[in-house]
Amino acid sequence: MAYLDLKNVTKSYSGVDVVHDFNLEIDKGSLVSFLGPSGCGKTTTLRMIAGFTKLDEGTILLDGEDITAVSPNCRDIGMVFQAYALFPNMTVRRNIAFGLLMKKMPKKESEKRVAHVLEMVRLQDAAERYPHQLSGGQQQRIALARALAVQPRVLLLDEPLSALDAEVRVVLRGEIRRIQSELAITTVYVTHDQEEALSISDKVVVMNRGVIEQIGTPEEIYRTPQTHFVATFIGTANQFFGKVSGGDAVICDHFTLLADDVKDFTDGQRVVVLVRPETIHVEPDQPKHDGWNIIPGEVETITFHGAVTRLGVNLHGQRVAADITVANTKPISLNQKIWLLFPPAACQVMAVDERS
Repeated sequence: MAYLDLKNVTKSYSGVDVVHDFNLEIDKGSLVSFLGPSGCGKTTTLRMIAGFTKLDEGTILLDGEDITAVSPNCRDIGMVFQAYALFPNMTVRRNIAFGLLMKKMPKKESEKRVAHVLEMVRLQDAAERYPHQLSGGQQQRIALARALAVQPRVLLLDEPLSALDAEVRVVLRGEIRRIQSELAITTVYVTHDQEEALSISDKVVVMNRGVIEQIGTPEEIYRTPQTHFVATFIGTANQFFGKVSGGDAVICDHFTLLADDVKDFTDGQRVVVLVRPETIHVEPDQPKHDGWNIIPGEVETITFHGAVTRLGVNLHGQRVAADITVANTKPISLNQKIWLLFPPAACQVMAVDERS
């Protein structure tokens, strides 16, 4: 049985569903991310789990207990906000101890608990400082420590790193994952940053327009997207629109693509073929590779990304991204004519999503 179970959860504002028929089972001790664009309903769902927003329909169960109508302070759920929400007139130690004081925990036990979480977030030396004396990253660590001090049954994090700069975000997301794993605390993490979600989650829930598009492990979400939205929202995917021809090809405007998974579509059906940049090989001379897709193009942009370089290639007026590495590719220059080649297995064929 799921530890945290959301059944048919729906929330509307002014007659418009912000979250619609949301069903999700979360295992105890796992970290699940809600990922999607702004306005997709992820924070509203988090607030319904916390009890800050009432459901219009549905049920929320926590460890078998129906908490749908339970007040927020009685749910035993910890929450970390984007804006930290620390008390400016309290030291770090008193900020962390605040929840324990509300629970009327004995002083010695409270002091021990505070010392433990300070060590966990590696800020023992900052215990007597005030929030304004800390960096943004340190303040977010203290907000996390305060939420963990009360030992909640579930930890909720609402875009906790979005206000921080890129380098600090990378460090802190690793720290969050480390702490979550050490405590084995059931965690729901809201973010619009796909790299963040894919790097720390056991499961990712991709949301769009108030509904779940796909639930899966980070690898499943990236490698086998189930909808056009997921395929184009997660990572980069080149899109080629065309019509199915036979059981192994898609006819586009200027070329025909060979693809492995066309058999489930009817002949002449309009589809989109999705190809990831990292699956495309680049050759400066026309290659011979039977059974592969080979398309000529011209290099328009070259963007260095460290381990890989991304080429923007003009294919009959369409910009296509292809990733290359220095070790595996001959030197490429702007305006150079090149050939892109990729196997049929690199093509994922989907029906055209009319919402996109």
